[in-house]
Amino acid sequence: MGRFHAHADGTVHAHGHDHDHDVGDHRGYTETGTVRVEVLERLLSENDRVAAANRGRLADAGVHTVNLMSSPGAGKTTLLRETLARLHGQLRIGVIEGDIATSLDADQLADLADAVSLVNTSAGFGGECHLDAVMVRAGMQGLPLDDLDLVVIENVGNLVCPAEFDVGEDVKVMVFAVTEGEEKPLKYPVMFRAVERVLVNKTDLLPHLDFELDRFLDNVRAVNPLAEVQLLSARTGEGIDAWCDWLTARVGSGA
Repeated sequence: MGRFHAHADGTVHAHGHDHDHDVGDHRGYTETGTVRVEVLERLLSENDRVAAANRGRLADAGVHTVNLMSSPGAGKTTLLRETLARLHGQLRIGVIEGDIATSLDADQLADLADAVSLVNTSAGFGGECHLDAVMVRAGMQGLPLDDLDLVVIENVGNLVCPAEFDVGEDVKVMVFAVTEGEEKPLKYPVMFRAVERVLVNKTDLLPHLDFELDRFLDNVRAVNPLAEVQLLSARTGEGIDAWCDWLTARVGSGA
């Protein structure tokens, strides 16, 4: 599924992913709709070309790659810290850390990962709200791919845009915090449809919230019946071992 959107400063960008691109309904642009669609198709096709090259380079190095996505504050970085600590000595893990600005998250992972490559989208990439294939290609250049087993791409915190770009990953995974509300799969279906696994984080807060877990699970199934859902808490460590086991199995199987 694809999207086009404009920012307050007048800049525009496309959102989409591999293969058959749906660039959205542009009938409202009566004078420029056809031109817009043609431009978006060219942009998305170029992203797919670079993503395919990224995927080939990673496969040649024998690296399994996970695109980890979420809204801001869902707990990706805390989860990654726990993951890296538990898998130390078992898997050689590199991280491509995507943020609009700062090295704050990358700094938190530097002492645990085998290598961290920071991609700030404000530094030459227009300050985008997601990573695309070109940005990930730049991040890959900062990693010793031939010496790694697993690369985790921590995407920019955003519940829409990152899901729509193929960046060359093997699998897309999202982190969802129970503080976000059980309706989110219905309001942001693109993200939930794109992922293979949903990690439901901050479950230690459930006794203090009105979050309806069963309703959330029903909503996930309504949007993506094939998605695997796992409950965990990056703060308490509950469920982290199961998540690490899943990662290890993916790397071992080459899936």
